[in-house]
Amino acid sequence: MQLKFIRNQCLAHRKILLEAFALFFFSGIAYLGLANLPTGDEPVFVTIRSGMTTREIGDLLYRDGIINNVYLFRILAQMEGLQKSLQAGEYSFTPDMTLRHVVDVLAKGDTDYIQFTIPEGYTIDQIAKLIEEKKLGSGTEFKALAKNFTPYDYMRPGAGVIYASEGFVFPDTYKVSRNIKEKDLLQMMVTHFDKQFTPAMRKQAQKLGLSIREVIILASIVEKEAKIERDRPIIASVFLNRLKKGMPLQSDATIQYILGNLKPDLTIEDTKISSPYNAYQHAGLPPGPIANPGLASIKAVLQPAKTDYLYFVADKQGMNHFSKTYEEHMALVEKVRS
Repeated sequence: MQLKFIRNQCLAHRKILLEAFALFFFSGIAYLGLANLPTGDEPVFVTIRSGMTTREIGDLLYRDGIINNVYLFRILAQMEGLQKSLQAGEYSFTPDMTLRHVVDVLAKGDTDYIQFTIPEGYTIDQIAKLIEEKKLGSGTEFKALAKNFTPYDYMRPGAGVIYASEGFVFPDTYKVSRNIKEKDLLQMMVTHFDKQFTPAMRKQAQKLGLSIREVIILASIVEKEAKIERDRPIIASVFLNRLKKGMPLQSDATIQYILGNLKPDLTIEDTKISSPYNAYQHAGLPPGPIANPGLASIKAVLQPAKTDYLYFVADKQGMNHFSKTYEEHMALVEKVRS
């Protein structure tokens, strides 16, 4: 009788130990699943073919930097019955996804994604509106993030900046999951800018005595002022020449930015608006970019035309007319507006 009691007690202890081990094991899996930290900054699109096994999918996700542990992925996939529910298609994964999130996306067959384009010269406000129109998230949340989002040192603004991310959201066509978070979306576009601004471009900026931020501020003004492609390097030269002479840039585009691009024709009173962005009232560069410039405007600042021009005025067709003196400029103003 005593022997049977001891045997039962041992079995009970063994059962408790097994349960504790199972709890510890699966808790560890859950923890490691939550702690998955994939590398890379941009969403990655992966095509899952019909008939692929969880082993093949795990290897594929590992090669693409989406997961960091194939073994744990296979365990979680088996626990979720992924092999039975898996749907073929193109999936989008974002950098902050945990292992469990990755498995959930695959289990639900969440292959829905959207392609959208940010035009050159769009502002943060315009991009936020586009995000809402495409049902990619909250424009309000996107703008709130853009106020202080500076993952790269060169983005860090001075006083008076409206959006710290303005100028560094690269205009391009993007393809993303509809479930992407606003922060991941912003990170993706800012990272794309960082890749587009090549080492050679950074070297050229240094040669001109400009920081990356200063290049983008100037490029954003060029972007808004230039209506014709060939004018970009010449407009860039005008602003650089004025900066060298300590002259205010006197760019209408800076006033438009202050007003929210709501007024096509400015008045003298508009140029007196109190704002650090007002390039009529303040010499030097505004505190931040006034738009998100495209590559052509950035290159125009880095490779400006060699001119002595200090002024330009656009005619009704959008063509700019350049001059070296104020007298020449006023004569052109009268001519193009008559």
